[in-house]
Amino acid sequence: MLKNIAKPGLGGGSVIMAADRPLVAVLDEGYGSYAIEHDVLASAGATLEVRPCEGRADAVRTAVRDAVAVLVREPPVDPAAIGGADKLRAIVRYGVGVDNIDLDAAAARRIYVANVPDYATEEVSDQALALLLAVVRRVVTRDRAVRAGAWNVARSEPMYRLAGKTLGLIGYGRIGRAFHRKARALGFARTLVFDPGCEVPPESAELTDVPTICRRAEVISLHAPLTRATRHVIGAAELALMKPTAVLVNASRGGLIDEAALAAALAEGRLFGAGLDVFEREPPVGSPLLDRPEVVLSDHTGWYSEESVADLQRRAAEEVVRVLRGETPRNWVNSWTTGES
Repeated sequence: MLKNIAKPGLGGGSVIMAADRPLVAVLDEGYGSYAIEHDVLASAGATLEVRPCEGRADAVRTAVRDAVAVLVREPPVDPAAIGGADKLRAIVRYGVGVDNIDLDAAAARRIYVANVPDYATEEVSDQALALLLAVVRRVVTRDRAVRAGAWNVARSEPMYRLAGKTLGLIGYGRIGRAFHRKARALGFARTLVFDPGCEVPPESAELTDVPTICRRAEVISLHAPLTRATRHVIGAAELALMKPTAVLVNASRGGLIDEAALAAALAEGRLFGAGLDVFEREPPVGSPLLDRPEVVLSDHTGWYSEESVADLQRRAAEEVVRVLRGETPRNWVNSWTTGES
């Protein structure tokens, strides 16, 4: 079922289609209104349609066939979809990660892929910090205990001070830097950072490798993109290096952690706890982590605030407009040599 976006402030309605107006397809629902995109794209003479795909690759292939650009959240944009869209010039991801888009297939057809890496830096870093504190202070289990009538149970679950401990950051992009800025207030004595793109040590931090972070840090927060190199960057071997008082936080991408290995480490008491906003499979139906009381979970909600949604919708649409005007996207992620024939 196709939904056309017509007027600012409305989530649906009809639109008069003009044969010479480029079509931009939204492959998801979820934002309620697409008036922001409608207004931005109208400046380039483009028409917007919402075409919900519900995560289905076959629906994506149908939805993109006549589009000059697509805006996508989670559905897979695979080589078959890209190869079957003769007019397609741009794929823009609502968000940071682009692991659901085949970058090579798009580059082979000179289709720009862009993302919006700077729309929710404060929100995601806040979420990571909130998960850390909830795990360290046993907020969720204490909430449940008090509701059940318990009191004076301070020592029923051990807790440890953060001040004076070591913080480890895997990934040091915008969100990693924001988290570091906020975490300094907790009084960590030392911060260790691993990021292959970081050549100069950040202020008040040291560059090192993943095994060193796993051995020495009491708090390890993940802020890396999901790539072939980073998938399961925290696996059984890395978990085996961690202290039994260590806390693992992930508000980046679920695939950074081997969840089966994490569940085993928690069950064996080899880790204090974990705070997770993202999972290898979402929603995490059947995950062994759902049964672990040491884990605080949220529903991939770190990106969200009313302000961040408006920023995201506007910046994604602006990337499409740049391409329609013959410009290069500001956040182009599948770059090729533009001089090649």
